Amino acid sequence: MPPNKSIGLLSLGHACVDVYQGAVAALLPFFVVERGYTYAEASGIVLAASLLSSLAQPLFGALTDRRPIPWLLPVSTALGGLGVALSGVSSSYPLTLLFIAVSGVGIAAYHPESARVARLAGRGSHRSMGWFSLGGNIGFAMAPLLVTVVITAGGLRLSPLLILPALVGGALTLPVLRRLEESLAADGGKGPGAGRDDWPSFVRLSAAVICRSIAFVGLSTFVAFQVREATHGGTTAGTAALLVLYLGGAVGTVVGSNLAHRWDRVTVVRTSYLIAVAAVAGVVFVPGPAIFLFVALTSIGLYVPFSLQVTLAQDYLPTRVGTASGITLGLMVSVGGLTSPVIGVIADATSLRTALTPLILMPALSWVLVRALPEPAVSKPQLQEMAGPAADSPQVAPE
Repeated sequence: MPPNKSIGLLSLGHACVDVYQGAVAALLPFFVVERGYTYAEASGIVLAASLLSSLAQPLFGALTDRRPIPWLLPVSTALGGLGVALSGVSSSYPLTLLFIAVSGVGIAAYHPESARVARLAGRGSHRSMGWFSLGGNIGFAMAPLLVTVVITAGGLRLSPLLILPALVGGALTLPVLRRLEESLAADGGKGPGAGRDDWPSFVRLSAAVICRSIAFVGLSTFVAFQVREATHGGTTAGTAALLVLYLGGAVGTVVGSNLAHRWDRVTVVRTSYLIAVAAVAGVVFVPGPAIFLFVALTSIGLYVPFSLQVTLAQDYLPTRVGTASGITLGLMVSVGGLTSPVIGVIADATSLRTALTPLILMPALSWVLVRALPEPAVSKPQLQEMAGPAADSPQVAPE
């Protein structure tokens, strides 16, 4: 169970937001079937979701370092849902790109502030950040089911129904903001104020996150098509592959946050990337139903580091928690979309397998970048100074 009520609500709210990150990939097969989009056009939709989000998240993170902006949580949740909900209304490709980009901006505005608030509510605990990240993974996992149920029922014209998770998520944030209002005000919106920033380690970690993002977003964009080719299945096989990919992410996040209490975070992260190398190769080259096993292993290998990389980034930049969260989350969930059009163009010109093969190198590069990173030491007094008075669970000690 989550360590306190605020973390539980933040996790549920995060699930409602990240439904819309997963929804973009889940909508692609329907855009291809109903509107006849090519691989390149489909990957352009991912680019629209990723481009503004990648640029905006660090900016929102720097902004929240200057002062808390708690109202961003419900507003950005609504914006993220609105863009996806409108994406199926018009058959115009430019309008579809615009609506998806609007959703990307909403998601970008949500993550830095919500990660900072989660760090405060969880008092710096790895498990608390793991629970917060798990909510996002569950949202990703639910997206293919939600999109398939809604769009199969009546086509893309029913996409406005996809606004419902955003309405729920916005409502869930309100009690959290009330509980943490006094703590955020006392903290001045800055998170931790002690410690020295380790920019070299942060830059190396960010480069590893970029490689991880290219692998994951590239696979999430095209895994439905790859599995359909490997299994000779239809849209259902592609949807099942996305569900396995995202559910595996939820498992990986829980495993990662627990392993970090047995070994240090850097050891867990680099080991998971080695596993991911072999798993991605299996997705690309293994035919038949066995591909689902490698999809699951890929997801676990790429998601074990997820929440750990967020807390590592925050600890490498202890005086700039919002910036660290914005950059790390922005790179982790968005920047990979910038390379998706390249994969799409190569797939149209050659084959999907050829286009996906370079993704095998990405987790290997991440391993090279993180293998010598130091494990930052964060003292309990620093975490207590960062967290301020616990809003609803003062008995929870920092870990």
